[in-house]
Amino acid sequence: MAAVEEIIDKLKGLTLLEAADLVKQIEETFGVSAAAPAGGMMMMAPGAAAPAEEVEEQTEFSAVLDDVPADKKIAILKVVRTITGLGLKEAKDLVEAAPKALKEGVAKAEAEDIKKQIEDVGGKVSVK
Repeated sequence: MAAVEEIIDKLKGLTLLEAADLVKQIEETFGVSAAAPAGGMMMMAPGAAAPAEEVEEQTEFSAVLDDVPADKKIAILKVVRTITGLGLKEAKDLVEAAPKALKEGVAKAEAEDIKKQIEDVGGKVSVK
């Protein structure tokens, strides 16, 4: 009985991704499936947990310009023009409209690079 309690305690400490990996490995090792039967809804015992679903990892991010201090506006404007390729007027409008997305649908590394560039000149950027 102590072994079962120890396993339950370890399961409680798993993250969702770890739990999904555990389910996958159990399915492969024992040749079973955690999926519900196609015949209809499966009745669950009270207190029983549903099988963990795999969480899709986010692959596209947006770099959002959150704050532009007035004394750093020109430096931020130059970096925004470099990052976006916009003309002076368009970049100025974007900077003045903060919070505003600088780039959307980019890789995490690129979004983090944009964040670093803007923060290096005094602005605030969030990666979403």
